[in-house]
Amino acid sequence: MVGNGFRVHNFIPGSGVTMRRMSPFILLDYNAPIAFSPSETPRGVGVHPHKGFETVTIAYKGRVAHHDSSGAGGVIGEGEVQWMTAASGVLHKEYHEEGFSRAGGDFHMVQLWVNLPAKDKKSAPKYQAITKDAMPRHALADGLGEVDVIAGEYAGTQGGASTFTPLDLLNIRVKAGAEVALQRPANWHTALLVIEGQVEVNGKPVPTDHFALMANDGTDFTIKAATDAVVLVMSGEPIEEPIAAYGPFVMNTYDEIHEAMDEFARGKFGVLED
Repeated sequence: MVGNGFRVHNFIPGSGVTMRRMSPFILLDYNAPIAFSPSETPRGVGVHPHKGFETVTIAYKGRVAHHDSSGAGGVIGEGEVQWMTAASGVLHKEYHEEGFSRAGGDFHMVQLWVNLPAKDKKSAPKYQAITKDAMPRHALADGLGEVDVIAGEYAGTQGGASTFTPLDLLNIRVKAGAEVALQRPANWHTALLVIEGQVEVNGKPVPTDHFALMANDGTDFTIKAATDAVVLVMSGEPIEEPIAAYGPFVMNTYDEIHEAMDEFARGKFGVLED
């Protein structure tokens, strides 16, 4: 459990999947569907720091409210994304949105951490919200589904979020029997998470709530839906730099980690009330 509002399984880093192996994606926390009872006090994670990377929260069910020390904030619900660039350092908090907390209900989320190259780790923090109405979408042929292009590009449709390095982040929603062919540069790190339903990836079955890591031994792969399905695809050019990670800080050296800890202790990340 992260805080008291996010029951997550950690796929990255995980068994056989290091931060370097899936760079630029250095963390994947998956909150599989869970029903929360009504609560007058919103569940979540209180004020905490981040530096050196970006957090990407993708909502499938439920609603989450975000606030950070740069003054940014917002609420996302089903089909929406919040993309926070921590970069030079920020404080933030994430809680179930108040209305969702009072009503209770099903909760289903993903959070990714996306690394930043050394030259951008001291950039100013920023916040991008991609609402359901503003999400770029590509319709698949014959009405067999659609692709939400969160970042990067798919079939000429540009993603809603700007990124510091080349990457694609796609929510693929397909009907049973549909096939989706994807072409990735051979050197990119690619993986997928089956959010709903069951699929085959290059002929191998991948069931609901399972993570599949591509072998980087080719440029093409095919997703075939055995049932109606939702698949999150993450693919990006690796950042070939040292990774030093400690808790909420991801830098290039441990001297920089100690510097980040000192900055946090001295209040350099701003002020945010819990």
